[in-house]
Order: sequence, then structure tokens, then C-alpha cells
Amino acid sequence: MAESSDLAAEAVVPLAAPHAVLARLARRLAEHATVTETVVGALIESKFGTARLTASATCLRMRAEGHSDTALSVMKMVLAEHLVELADDAVPDFTWTGHDASRHDLPYFRAMIVAGAEQVTPHMRRLFLQGDLYGLDQDGLHVRLLIPPKGRRPVWPHARADGRIVWPSGADRLAARVYTIRGIERAKRQIAVDFVLHPESSGPGCRFAQTAQRGDPVGVMGPGGGMPDAVAGRYLFLGDETALPAIARMVEALPASAHATIRIEVGDPDEEQPIASAAVLDLVWLHRNGRPPGTTSLLEDAAAVLDGSAWGTGLQVFAGCEHSQARALRQHFAARGLDRKALNIAGYWRQSGQAEDI
Repeated sequence: MAESSDLAAEAVVPLAAPHAVLARLARRLAEHATVTETVVGALIESKFGTARLTASATCLRMRAEGHSDTALSVMKMVLAEHLVELADDAVPDFTWTGHDASRHDLPYFRAMIVAGAEQVTPHMRRLFLQGDLYGLDQDGLHVRLLIPPKGRRPVWPHARADGRIVWPSGADRLAARVYTIRGIERAKRQIAVDFVLHPESSGPGCRFAQTAQRGDPVGVMGPGGGMPDAVAGRYLFLGDETALPAIARMVEALPASAHATIRIEVGDPDEEQPIASAAVLDLVWLHRNGRPPGTTSLLEDAAAVLDGSAWGTGLQVFAGCEHSQARALRQHFAARGLDRKALNIAGYWRQSGQAEDI
């Protein structure tokens, strides 16, 4: 990997209205990053790196700096995608100069194969994916699995010269779903990924988990997301079985000084899993007992009883569940005055059946 001082790239893009496009681009990026206006343009600061935008009468100049090869690739992709979307006229073809200028593979993509599988519980199946672990053994929680059409040689995504991703289409179209890295075995060069098997689900992730054979190809992009802040003293974890892999991995990484309160909704006692941790755990399983997922108030009721706002400013809350339940949990904690920075509440799937498959 290159030294951090080399991780920079520049592009000059001729435009009809560079100043107007720069302003739109800065407003859009402000939704996910810190944007500071400068004398000559704008400075964008994100978790991946920084971007400096300057406009002249005829062109927009972009300088991207990343913390790693992956971060720089993401910065270039984000800038190019938004630029093409926000410009009034068609953006002419442009290229980046600098670090990795001629690189067309994606540094955060790796082609892997299925190395094995096991049934964890009646409705949770674990696949072991083998291949290059570069970047996967860092703090990221989630990866995006790219599932190729059955029986076809996979065609994987790559980067255009302007940084945007080229996705295969037609008969080579990939199904993309986000999942948690449940575990990493470095000696075997493999990761474990858990899949919830809903009997009524016909989604590509569920089908892949049920039919995958040793040697089947799968693409992996990432990782993304982060582990809990190690300096927090108390943690609250709420979720259904779709969030169970993420909760289990985060709890298992907590130090002995931590206290974690955990409430997990599953179908019945057969879906419970052991969670080992050095931390002090208060773990309670909430059983639906025949009721369909996403139709109970078990998680909301558990949150109301716990009233985490009384635990002080050191509390971190993580929750993952059906979208409407996640919305109710956000409202619950917001009403109790918890700092938004201490909340990580995500809708992992929708009651309509449109699963995010995390």
C-alpha cells in the first residue's frame, strides 16, 4: 500500500457553469460530510478523506485525498457520481491523475468462493466465504455481497476512468445485499456470514444461502459500518434476528470494563444463540411465539421498561429491526433526550417483504 502522502488524485472537468455546479455539489455532500466554504471553493471532510473543489470560468477542479487506497477510490467515485447527476449539461469524459490513476479494479472488492456452510439455528444458516481478506479484518461490520446468476461465469464491477462504478447488466446482473461479517478466520482466509432463512422469503440472499455449494463464486465489497466506541461505559443493544449477527459480534468485542444490556427478538427459544463476551451482560431473549416478524412491540416495550436515558451520557445505543420498529425506537430515545451521536438505529428490513438482508 502506498504511503499516505501519495494518496491523492486530481481531475479537471470542463463545464458550462462550474461555480453553480460546485455550489450544488457542496450542498449535496453536506448531507454526509463536513463542508467548509473557502476563498476559492469548498473543502469536504469525511471519514474517507478530504476533497477540495475550486471553480474557474470554464472548469471545475477536484482534488481528492484518501486515508487508504480504498478510501481514495470511494472519494473519487462519490465526487464523480454526484457531479454527473448535478451538472446542468452532460459532463464530458474526464480522468483522474495522481495515485492509482490507471487502476480500474475496485480496491474494496474481492472475488471469493463458498468454502462451507452450517446450520446455526433452524432459521439461521452460516456460510464461510474464502479469499483475499485485505481490509476485511479491520473494524468494519458489514459487507455487500454480490451474488451472480446461477450457472453463469460472474462478471464483476470495475471502475471507469472518472471513478464511477460500472455494474454488469442484463443476463450478468448481480444481486446485491448487505450482511454482517459474523467472524473472521485469518488462518483459513475466510469470513463467516449468517443468513436469516424466512420460509416466506424468495429473496436472492435467502436463495443463495439455501442453495450455495462449495466453490460457488460470490463478490464481496466493503467493509462498512463500525464497531462500538470502546471508551463508552454502558451499551444498549436491541434487535431482531436480522441484527443478531451484528449485535453478537459487537458484544463479543467489548472489554471487561463494559456493561451491556441486550434485548433480542427471535421466533422461539430454538433461535437463541450463545454470545460470549468479557463484558458484564444483561441478556434477555424476547420470543414472538408464532407471531410473524415485524408485527410485535417486543422491542419497543423492552426499550420503554429500560428507559436508557437514566444511564447518563456514557450510554451508546445500537438497534436493528424492521423499518417501522426502528422509527418507533428513534422516537422513543429522542423523546428522552439522548444525544443523536449516541444512537445507531437502523431499519434492516421492511414489513412489505423488501428485505435489506443484513
